[in-house]
Amino acid sequence: MDLSARADQPAKQAFGAVTLPSAGAPQPIGSYAKGCISGAVALGDDGPHWQAMRISRNRHWGMPQTISLLERLSQDAVRIGWGSGILIGDMSQPRGGPMASGHASHQVGLDVDVWFTPMPAKRLTREQRETIPFTSMLDKSRFLTVNERRFTPTAARLVMTAASYPQVERIFVNPAIKKKLCEAWTGDRSALGKVRPMYGHDEHFHIRLACPPGLASCKPQAPVAAGDGCDKSLAWWFTPEPWAKPKPDPNRKPPPPPRPVMVSDLPKACAALLTAPASTAAAAYQAAPPAAAPYPDGEDASDAAGVPDDMEAVPLPRARP
Repeated sequence: MDLSARADQPAKQAFGAVTLPSAGAPQPIGSYAKGCISGAVALGDDGPHWQAMRISRNRHWGMPQTISLLERLSQDAVRIGWGSGILIGDMSQPRGGPMASGHASHQVGLDVDVWFTPMPAKRLTREQRETIPFTSMLDKSRFLTVNERRFTPTAARLVMTAASYPQVERIFVNPAIKKKLCEAWTGDRSALGKVRPMYGHDEHFHIRLACPPGLASCKPQAPVAAGDGCDKSLAWWFTPEPWAKPKPDPNRKPPPPPRPVMVSDLPKACAALLTAPASTAAAAYQAAPPAAAPYPDGEDASDAAGVPDDMEAVPLPRARP
């Protein structure tokens, strides 16, 4: 298919259809919510202290810096007592770009979701990784309030550990979680400003890395404002304004559905990336099946998971022990 035909496609359709990364050096192109990634690296399905979740989505690709950070966080998670490590949700597609569902960002290999569920001691099977439920940190009976039985001091420490890494630019959490951190965090608060309130994000926290130094192809965000973020910008989330539904005007004609983002709306290099040769190393990669043992009678994946009642070159993916 020629580039003009690709450019006429909705971007989420075009990028979602590509199953392997392009060859070449890893490079983010464009911005977090309007871009793509060349030479992406895959996160192994299993690591010493992590497991990749929802594997069928094929969204565990990113920049080498992202893989390195997750390896470090998984080790720190065990050190602070977060189960056997971390469960890792969506990263990016093999060549980045918009996704068919779930995210507006995650397009340049520098975003990753980490579940608010500790990795269990018993490895989850592939089927369980597709079906295990998320764990919300909210008390659903009260407006924007954390469930303190679930959002434990260890969970807070995990978020703040991730925020402390210098390559992390932002971490998105539910406003109730940000409020709880503002009220209760007694450790070093210098990185608390990186933790940003956002809709959703009660079942996972979203880590965003800064653009790697020296890569002009990556478009950075504006820096996070100075301070800990425990100010009027947080208080706004606890007013009616963010949650108010727009009042329909009965005399106004309904607007047309929004135009989908097309490949031509992305940086020009992204259209060329869609037809670039695939990485032969990535094509040869086969993830090792997880070494999971059957659960005892009466115990399921949710029980096992504890669900309550920068860098040198990183090699292309390999099976992890």
